[in-house]
Amino acid sequence: MFRNLTVILTAALTCVGVQSYAQANLKDLREKPEPRIVNADTIKKNTIQQINVPIPELGLEVNYWKHWTKFGLNANQASFSDNWNAGGVNSMSLMGLFWHKADYTRDRFNFVSELDLKYGKIKNKDQLAKKNNDRIFWDNKLSYKFSDKWALYFAVTFESQFDLGYAYRRNADGEEYIYEVQSSFMGPGYFTESFGLEYKPDKTFSLRLGTGTARQTLVVDDRVKPLTIAEYSERYPKNEPIKADQVKWGLNPGENFRNDLAFQITANLDRDLSKNLNLKARYNLFADYKDLSDPDNRLDLTLTAKITRVVNVTASGILVYDSDQSTKVQYNQGLALGILFSLPR
Repeated sequence: MFRNLTVILTAALTCVGVQSYAQANLKDLREKPEPRIVNADTIKKNTIQQINVPIPELGLEVNYWKHWTKFGLNANQASFSDNWNAGGVNSMSLMGLFWHKADYTRDRFNFVSELDLKYGKIKNKDQLAKKNNDRIFWDNKLSYKFSDKWALYFAVTFESQFDLGYAYRRNADGEEYIYEVQSSFMGPGYFTESFGLEYKPDKTFSLRLGTGTARQTLVVDDRVKPLTIAEYSERYPKNEPIKADQVKWGLNPGENFRNDLAFQITANLDRDLSKNLNLKARYNLFADYKDLSDPDNRLDLTLTAKITRVVNVTASGILVYDSDQSTKVQYNQGLALGILFSLPR
């Protein structure tokens, strides 16, 4: 038993000695980091070189222009049998329209050009064909935005019509005939230049305050120029003589040009009331600085209901007050079913 105990103690002491010797040797084998100054040439050799990866050119360009176009045809038709007791007259009307808007926006500058063309005719039984719509409107505006909602603007507008406009009468037999010529292309034509402030809270509404506005009225067609009593009798010998020299669009006989300086207010609204219902309105006030108490007013309204992608119903109305044309308010109203193509869709 004593011998076995001696063997066990000897083995234990041997293991402890071996472990202490191994730890001492491992401690000596550890490499201590020493501060060294790295040579600059070594850094250059080991530095990762930058590789430029070629990027192909995509050819992309920023397009600052946006375009919208609409064109279509509206039609109305009614017919009655010979024994229709409720009354009525056979009729047919057609109207073509074209509208284009171009918008250029870059930084604070904005240019908008809007062209609106309409022409239509109506033919009733036993009557001459008459135009029921005739308009040329071209508006161009350049503006510089100095805040989120306000901008300085300069605009040039042209307005006229395509075709001759007549006054009609009936003879003793009840037949309709042309009594006299009233208007034509550039008879009159209006050019308006306006400078001022524009308020535009969103994309659907804008209000222009044209503190510096000039409008030129031109009549280049001799058939519609204002006439003296003698000139009228010579041109229309069968008509009733006039009692005073004519005054048209603020022009006296022998005049074909007039320039007015005025204050102008122009409001534009183009808003979708629902997914398939759009309201477009334009109001213009033109107050001559010579007589601010008697301004010219014009309101154009168009309500369009889309039935399908190309078929729509349009209700339109125009209110005009211009004392140079009439002392009473003039109005025009129409309801039509037609086809309208819009680009882009």
